[in-house]
Amino acid sequence: MHAVTAISDPRLRGICELFLKDFGERFRRTAAARNYHHARRGGLVEHTAQMMRVAVALCPLYPQLNLDLLLAGILFHDSGKLWENHLPEDGFTMGFDERGELMGHISIGLELVNSLWRKLQTEEKARAWENLLPPSEDCRLHLLHLIASHHGDMQFGSPVYPKTPEAMTLHYIDNLDARLEMFAAGYLTRRFSLQPDGIDIQSIPWFNKLLQRWT
Repeated sequence: MHAVTAISDPRLRGICELFLKDFGERFRRTAAARNYHHARRGGLVEHTAQMMRVAVALCPLYPQLNLDLLLAGILFHDSGKLWENHLPEDGFTMGFDERGELMGHISIGLELVNSLWRKLQTEEKARAWENLLPPSEDCRLHLLHLIASHHGDMQFGSPVYPKTPEAMTLHYIDNLDARLEMFAAGYLTRRFSLQPDGIDIQSIPWFNKLLQRWT
């Protein structure tokens, strides 16, 4: 992804590049969900790339946001779905992975980042990065927080609430892209559905305007 090469922090850029090197092929064939949004082969890449575009456009309006951290968090926020929603090299049938089923994508994503971070921490890099700000441990913890909090609420599966500007921003960008993709798909597949009272929903002026926007 082009946005990854634009990350200026060498620690965040390094862990993102390592992820794409080690898991890029699996990432490219993973779905973002089993139902609802981007539920198709390659859907996770589509979702992630669109979120990155939104982040790049949004951050100049809110200069307090750390774009490097936000881009890295976006790349990793659903990385656990490489096991939860993975598809085989050939075919379009999404099986069930034991790791994905038993742990869930947030827990797997946290474990993955910690594993890659350890792999990245050579003695040479540790010396080169020892004077960077924020300290490397803070950098790792903030990245983990973005993954842990991206569902926004404990009732939706996040173990913590978003507690930083980047975490809150990631949560809303994620939700926005998922919802708008669901709207777009819904307008294409349910153009002639009826409301419970029997009124043709396409006869409602505001709905027609929305429908025209997506067709």
